Amino acid sequence: MGKHQRIRRKKEARSIARERIAILYSLAEEAALQGEETRAKRYISLLRKIGMRYNVSIPKKHKVTTCRRCNAFLISGKTAKIRLDKKKLIVECLGCGYVRRFPYTERTKTDRGRGVDGRGGSRANEEGGKSSDQRGN
Repeated sequence: MGKHQRIRRKKEARSIARERIAILYSLAEEAALQGEETRAKRYISLLRKIGMRYNVSIPKKHKVTTCRRCNAFLISGKTAKIRLDKKKLIVECLGCGYVRRFPYTERTKTDRGRGVDGRGGSRANEEGGKSSDQRGN
């Protein structure tokens, strides 16, 4: 097997791993909402093992809603206590007491209406609302 075939196999394995991580996360969410916390913990631990084995980073959305210490799926009020401090979001796992802090900034009037990345809508909106046909492209 040549070098290019190995690289292709590695990329395919990573893409499959990302798909499995997404599936396991959705299963963990369903199980946690139904009250099956041990099953949700198992899904989260499998998700992490797959990520480590194939060197795939777990999406930030998944990291925020899981406990690093006990692999619990964190639901506000049920399995987690969430507080807002001056410039940080504090998430405490009610199962093991693990505390995580995430920085955040308060939204100002200029931030409203912008997307997650802070750049606003699509490129068409940034260029005076013209579509690609009207710009001559």
